[in-house]
Amino acid sequence: MSKLAIITDSNSGITQSRGKELGIFVLPMPFFIDGQLFLEDITLTQEQFYERLGSDSDISTSQPSPGDVMELWEKILRDYDEIVHIPMSSGLSSSCATAMSIADEYDGRVQVVNNQRISVTQEQSVYDAMKLRDEGKSAKEIRDILEKEKFLSSIYITVDTLKYLKKGGRITPAAAAIGTVLNLKPVLQIQGEKLDAFAKVRGWKAAKKSMLNAVEKDLNERFADIKDQMVLGMAYTCSKEEAQEWKGEIQERFPGYELLEGPLSLSVACHIGPGAMAVTCMKKV
Repeated sequence: MSKLAIITDSNSGITQSRGKELGIFVLPMPFFIDGQLFLEDITLTQEQFYERLGSDSDISTSQPSPGDVMELWEKILRDYDEIVHIPMSSGLSSSCATAMSIADEYDGRVQVVNNQRISVTQEQSVYDAMKLRDEGKSAKEIRDILEKEKFLSSIYITVDTLKYLKKGGRITPAAAAIGTVLNLKPVLQIQGEKLDAFAKVRGWKAAKKSMLNAVEKDLNERFADIKDQMVLGMAYTCSKEEAQEWKGEIQERFPGYELLEGPLSLSVACHIGPGAMAVTCMKKV
């Protein structure tokens, strides 16, 4: 059986230390803050990021350079026969397309998974890949299975402030101003390819209810046939206390479901700001 390595990026929410525990590799996502380059979880902590975000620093996301990706792959391929590389959704970043084009040069030894996931849904894909690897599947077989099931997930997100959606051009300044005055909370969704509007409600209580209702509808309709294979997830850019309260609400609504949890990746956080909460559901291999 060939020796197989698994790589993901920090958009999965898997930290460098957690990656070492799992025996996988985590490619850090780069950021530019006031023109200076930082690498998530290496030269930039979550705390430092939110401090800079709060002080209105100019923050932009980037993607790992082809050189950095190749350097990591070549280092790993000295000790491994094959690589399964699980980047963030191709609909949210060009880093997946870049990795796929580079992989053509590696004679099938590197399989890039375009399974349209991010945050805890991407994290679940890593656990799925680990399970399939341990069952003796090849890199190509793992890629094919994960891509076949790529749309069997949903993400719903509510933001605390409209400031960052306005800054990123996702809503107009006028819509942001009206929304702030009326205490409107947009509920956003990611169904594979991209971040879309899902609903507009007034206040946090209604926003949370809207997200939980959406997940319940997905479980009972879209995923009715595979309901017993679904895993729930929660992610956040809010305080740990608020996150624990949100976790309790999810568990109360959906008892008996496994729940993955973790802070939202900085790439997402930079577009939606602090104070956000998300809930997800996804099929487990």
